[in-house]
Amino acid sequence: MPIKPNLSSFTKRIFNMKTWAICTAIICIGIFASFTGVNNTAAKKYLITDNGAKGDSLTLNTQFIQNTIEKCSAAGGGVVVVPKGIFFSGALFLKKGVSLLVEKDGVLKGSVNQDDYPQIQTRWEGEERLWTSAFINAIGVDGISISGEGTIDGSGSSWPVRNRTPGQQPQGPRLGRPRMICFQNCKNVAIKDLHLHNQAVWCLHVLYCTKVEISNLNITADHTILSSDGMDIDSSDGVHVTGVYIDVNDDCISIKSGKDEDGLRVNRPAKDILIEKCHFAYGHGGVAMGSETSGGIHDVEVRNCLVDAANWAPIRFKTQPSRSGVVENITYRDIKLNNTKKAFEFNMAWRMVPPIKPPSKVLPIVRNIRIINVSGIVGTVGDMHGLDGSPIRNVIFQNCNITAQTGFILDRVEDVDLSGLRIEVKEGEAVIRKN
Repeated sequence: MPIKPNLSSFTKRIFNMKTWAICTAIICIGIFASFTGVNNTAAKKYLITDNGAKGDSLTLNTQFIQNTIEKCSAAGGGVVVVPKGIFFSGALFLKKGVSLLVEKDGVLKGSVNQDDYPQIQTRWEGEERLWTSAFINAIGVDGISISGEGTIDGSGSSWPVRNRTPGQQPQGPRLGRPRMICFQNCKNVAIKDLHLHNQAVWCLHVLYCTKVEISNLNITADHTILSSDGMDIDSSDGVHVTGVYIDVNDDCISIKSGKDEDGLRVNRPAKDILIEKCHFAYGHGGVAMGSETSGGIHDVEVRNCLVDAANWAPIRFKTQPSRSGVVENITYRDIKLNNTKKAFEFNMAWRMVPPIKPPSKVLPIVRNIRIINVSGIVGTVGDMHGLDGSPIRNVIFQNCNITAQTGFILDRVEDVDLSGLRIEVKEGEAVIRKN
């Protein structure tokens, strides 16, 4: 005789399962909300125009917008909204609980007056120092976002041109151009959906941050603007970048961890970073590791990206003997190269121009690199230059196909597996080994 189920206990079990599922869903939603910042739909909105800001492209709105930020934070947080119009401003500082939303047809445009950007404690080009603030600053705040369908314009092409080469330090206490956006010492933050244009120098600087979501950005800069990196992920961890288009006059994305003695003192790595589904147009590098490597860079994956013709070196590693630090466990996967200048560039003595610092006690290390399903047509395959005493080690190529004018130079490398790299060159040897 078939056993009849106890409907009462069966019903209870089903109820408990449903309850567990609902509770789990609520917890997951809560975790997602905490990761991506304030829920902009539900949060109270504060229009900057209600506090005196004018979108006439003439009025300096710094104080009006900052007052709106302060008012929003004092009331428990919410979203400061930039509506339609061109709102001219100097440096702004987001506060606890305050997200920023730039609406469609809204433009937040940076002043080109150095006095509108105060000097603050930050890190610039790998060293902690008193330096020019960013245009938009988020320092020590958690759970906020910068978003919208509008534009943040750094007015980079309008700043006075200084006679210096990229990477050279400007002299004097107040000569640093402002970065466009800097998240510094933040957690669970997001930046998404915006057009970021003509940064005066680095566009998005993610410094000492944890759990950062970056998505659907359009980052462009005139090709005359020096050091106009698209994104610098600096001694931060748990960073996810997806769906970003970048066309700038330096590295599209650069991953950093401090420079020389100061970087070794701070000793904070860049780690656990995923970059995917991005389009890198003009730039010096697609995704570069370094050149500031002193705190170490590890566990980074770059995947499913397109790199266009004007890009110098889509897969790029750069450091100097003075930097130290370990760069390891890096994966580039499923990358399409469309007539780029090089495919690969590894240079552990990158840009050795005076003044040259002596080598560190422990030389920098580059090791355990995987390059998988990378293919396309390039000018030259590229180069790998290690150091005496610290060769580049354990680089594995899998299912890679490169067509180039000239070949691949290997200098001071060990355990480089080229069995998964198919090279066709028009001139000379496919692989040139030195030392």
